[in-house]
Amino acid sequence: MAENPSAPSRIRDLPSWLLGRTAARGRGLVAEALAEHDMRMWHHVVLAAVADLGPVAQAELGRAVSLDPKDMVGVLNDLQAAGLVVRAPDPADRRKNAVSLTAAGEQRLEECTKAGQRANDELLAPLSPAEREQFLDMLRRVGGVR
Repeated sequence: MAENPSAPSRIRDLPSWLLGRTAARGRGLVAEALAEHDMRMWHHVVLAAVADLGPVAQAELGRAVSLDPKDMVGVLNDLQAAGLVVRAPDPADRRKNAVSLTAAGEQRLEECTKAGQRANDELLAPLSPAEREQFLDMLRRVGGVR
């Protein structure tokens, strides 16, 4: 990925363009880090959500991460085939599947979380620790995340 892509002068200083470039670089770094663990971004997102919510109904999991149900099925199929999650009838409603992490899933999530953190550290390497905190605070405010 080009570090300094050219853009028209009327574009290159727009916050939206700068945020988009930064986000693309961050996604690229994290995707590379996750690939070293045979994972993709959505796989990591879903594993992390299952860890936070699990056991969780498959439909609720999809809503929690804003993933279309058909895409969720594909991600869960991949994760289950890799032995990282299990789907079993939900005890509260046996018509639904509840998703849980396996021990291997917990281990992979831990590895991927560390890899993602290293990638984000690389992304923010030009900033001092105080600047990182300030930057993250500003991103949360601009993004409406609190």
